[in-house]
Amino acid sequence: MQDQKVVELVIITGMSGAGKTVAVQSFEDMGYFCVDNLPPTLLPKFLELMKENPEDNRKLAVVMDLRGREFFDSLYETLDQLGAQTWIQEHVLFLDAVNESLVQRYKESRRSHPLAPDGLPLSGIQQERSILDELKGRAQKIIDTTGLSARELREKILTTYSEKKQQIFSVQVVSFGFKHGVPIDADLMFDVRFLPNPHYVESMRALTGLNQEVNAYVFKWKETRQFVRKLQDLLEFMLPHYLREGKSQLVVAIGCTGGQHRSVAIAEKLGEIINAQYTAHVYHRDIDKKGTKR
Repeated sequence: MQDQKVVELVIITGMSGAGKTVAVQSFEDMGYFCVDNLPPTLLPKFLELMKENPEDNRKLAVVMDLRGREFFDSLYETLDQLGAQTWIQEHVLFLDAVNESLVQRYKESRRSHPLAPDGLPLSGIQQERSILDELKGRAQKIIDTTGLSARELREKILTTYSEKKQQIFSVQVVSFGFKHGVPIDADLMFDVRFLPNPHYVESMRALTGLNQEVNAYVFKWKETRQFVRKLQDLLEFMLPHYLREGKSQLVVAIGCTGGQHRSVAIAEKLGEIINAQYTAHVYHRDIDKKGTKR
């Protein structure tokens, strides 16, 4: 029998309005399999399902709050059972904030507290604090979000739970053809249609920028090399600022006419440059739209 791989489980809970949504999004960015608002009674069944395929689900994060308050007794029982398991390592993260801060957040969002839908937010907050007192005492980590912005809370979670913060920041470099429409999810977009086009060289028309002959043609021009140097300088300036502001993914789109020659070659080069310091993934959206050869 093979040794059972250890699964990491983070249970995200705490006061309503303390930042659980930001927290679960942060864990998702770190590669955790996340479930929002999981009723505690379903936790054992959920874990059994995850146990069947641990290679794909080694890191789990679930959010539990007062929308499932009638099930909290079962959560305490489940936590006791998990403590005796060797295949799973559980960790309770409790998010809290002072009452005044929580009240202010409810006023800003114009939402009612789940325990006081028709009353004052403070009344619901006080009831909730009493209900969650035992769970807070079981937490391995408590984060006070009073005065923290969403970005600051995210940074605190990443600092606490990420082995290497920079690993979760990635750049997606996408080549595309303007004739097929621009990518709607691009953060930065660069038009390289000003560069000499291999399409007009008969021997290269059926090839793509992944072909060495096409790549050499694209980069033999001075303007191509100068463009890539300037783009590299720009990204070396911008990427640390995106990272500092808490962005987990940046999409850089490189477009030419058909998305098969110039944009492909430059996207590949840009991916190599970015990978020297960050994590880059290169995609060629339109490379096969005309049945071209690579």
